[in-house]
Amino acid sequence: MKKDWQGAAVSADEAVSHIKSGDRVFVHGASATPGELLDAMCRRTDLEGVTLYHLHTTGTASFVDKEHAGRFTSVSLFAGPQLRAPIAEGRADFMPIFLSDIPSLFTSGRIQLDVALLSLSPPNRHGDCTLGTSVDAAMAAACSARKVIAQINAKMPRTLGHSVVPIERVSVYTSIDRELPEHRMSERSEVEDQIGERVAQLVDDGACLQMGIGAIPDAVLARLGDKLELGVHTEMFSDGLIPLVEGGVVTNRRKKVHAGRTVTSFVTGTRAVYDFVDDNQTIEFHPCDRTNDTWLIAKNERVVAINSAIEIDLSGQVCADSMGHTIYSGIGGQMDFIRAAARSRGGKPIIALPSTAARGKVSRIVPSLKEGAGVVTTRGHVHWVVTEHGAVNLHGRTLRERGEALISVAHPDFRAELRRQFADLRHFPMSG
Repeated sequence: MKKDWQGAAVSADEAVSHIKSGDRVFVHGASATPGELLDAMCRRTDLEGVTLYHLHTTGTASFVDKEHAGRFTSVSLFAGPQLRAPIAEGRADFMPIFLSDIPSLFTSGRIQLDVALLSLSPPNRHGDCTLGTSVDAAMAAACSARKVIAQINAKMPRTLGHSVVPIERVSVYTSIDRELPEHRMSERSEVEDQIGERVAQLVDDGACLQMGIGAIPDAVLARLGDKLELGVHTEMFSDGLIPLVEGGVVTNRRKKVHAGRTVTSFVTGTRAVYDFVDDNQTIEFHPCDRTNDTWLIAKNERVVAINSAIEIDLSGQVCADSMGHTIYSGIGGQMDFIRAAARSRGGKPIIALPSTAARGKVSRIVPSLKEGAGVVTTRGHVHWVVTEHGAVNLHGRTLRERGEALISVAHPDFRAELRRQFADLRHFPMSG
């Protein structure tokens, strides 16, 4: 490694001068979104036909502005808030895919990457940078792209596990000192706290947790303080996990895979979680084809997978990525972990959702999914469904039994109509 690595840094504009028209470019995501490089790329007026592959990004998303039509094509592998409107309007595209399958898109050459745009932590004395807060599919991109263009950020935490990118692998880089984007949760509602309480009751001592980000996962985590010997093998976590680790609730001692370590693929949240993972030897970051490997996860016992949904029909089909034809998020890792928890000894796959949307005007439990809705978790894979009104296990139940169970956890205002519609749909009378 060059001793003066900062002396070899160039401006962001010079760094992105290595991108060529027609290139296929991976863009680092979540709190590791390389904003300076993206802004510099958009300032170039000579680029055309550049395709950008990414998970959800934060900060700038000017590459989908109408003025760049024909110059940059965004392909979301998981859509964040900034990309929902562009995808709906046809200014961007979306690829339905399991999170566990994304790395092989790049390493197999199915998508041949020309460039990986990355955010990295500064190199250590051995010349090794890390992918910081987001390893996910970025490691596959870093290994397979012809060129790696990076912004090395003094504020990016150094993360451990399979996260190293040697500085020699980086074709050109710029050096910055910028705070990472933060995701702060708003206050939880009474409904979310009620769901959190019901889910927490399903978590046994010694369980191995997977959870996402949001009010419901935070509500669950806030109610696990009396549990013993919990483990974590997840695709991501946020600030809510920190008190459980520091309080000795999460020890990871009972895990069969990566015992003694919290395993994740990325983190997002506030500076508190970025500082928590910085050089923390009890936290291992791995690419998402490992964190989300169903067979690997299932080797752990009592895996509890907590995932959300937009709506669920009375047969148990779970829509989690779209509102009808309108893409809202993505498949992500829901199916990877739902199946893993089902195969884990003593495991519990959980779909947790409020019973209503639109301030109580719409039931999330419906006779049939909306036209165009994506089935992320099939009715054959669904087990536990939890709302503020109860928790039911659909596994091993008939269509009639499932309908009755789901109606029992629907909002009371909608139960009578759901019974009527379900009776018409399945041609048998409903009890009550």
